[in-house]
Amino acid sequence: MSLAIAPAARAAMAEWLDHLRVLNGAAENTVKAYATDITGYLAFMAQHRGGAEGLAALITLPHADLRAWMAHERARGVGARSLARALSAVKGFTGWLAERDGADATAVLSTRSPKFRRKLPRPLAVDAARAMIGTVGEQGAEDWISARDQAVVTLLYGCGLRISEALGLTGAAHPLPDTLRITGKGGKERLVPVLPVARSAVARYAALCPFDLAAGEPLFRGARGGALNPRQIALVMEKARNQLGLPATATPHAMRHSFATHLLNAGGDLRAIQELLGHASLSTTQAYTAVDTARLMEVYARAHPRA
Repeated sequence: MSLAIAPAARAAMAEWLDHLRVLNGAAENTVKAYATDITGYLAFMAQHRGGAEGLAALITLPHADLRAWMAHERARGVGARSLARALSAVKGFTGWLAERDGADATAVLSTRSPKFRRKLPRPLAVDAARAMIGTVGEQGAEDWISARDQAVVTLLYGCGLRISEALGLTGAAHPLPDTLRITGKGGKERLVPVLPVARSAVARYAALCPFDLAAGEPLFRGARGGALNPRQIALVMEKARNQLGLPATATPHAMRHSFATHLLNAGGDLRAIQELLGHASLSTTQAYTAVDTARLMEVYARAHPRA
């Protein structure tokens, strides 16, 4: 189907993606996702409207065509959340085209996004987070592997790192400083305080690791010395949560959620937590206030005599 896309549309899409990558600093995974979304959208429109059309026609598409595309996506099993992301990509691309060419894209840009219920983060309780770190440190076939896994999970919970950020550290980060400079999504940099327990965990791993942790090489290594695959951390956490009786939501990313939620519960400032997590938008961080509210309502419903 994608062969029907007009060359001008393909070229414009490539230019827009470069714009996102270079000028907006979009993460490569985001760029790839948008490329897939726009390619599918352009292919559908070429088929739906009886052939590839010029850019002017794409900019001025009527609501009916947008609704037809959205219905097609839902029919093939695309969820509301994924469709909302795809529509956001379509609007971004079309808006960019309209601005570049001085055209009016009101119909496309005013198309309503499908409603979906935002999933709340599923943090662990404080005791469960501690138990997870301890249990992970008992799973490895060798002492250095156990120390490695425990160090990684401690960084996720103690510093609020994404798994990709923790595994992106190099030997230059050891010994851990008082603050880590982390490059997150979209190349956004932030400073993250390092707790003594995290510093100690990484130091213990480094002392036991049989490989040379050179400054330009990955800090966390796999069993054969290459960069540690994030899947290994997911597997060791899966084994640990089964032992502890924790739900399937107790994943590496849940440790980051737990970091944010526990800070908020202890009176942490939402803006400060946003900076620590590296969220571009405060609305993303505000999901944790919903978690806290949900927890309070559960307590209320369980404890209040008239609930």
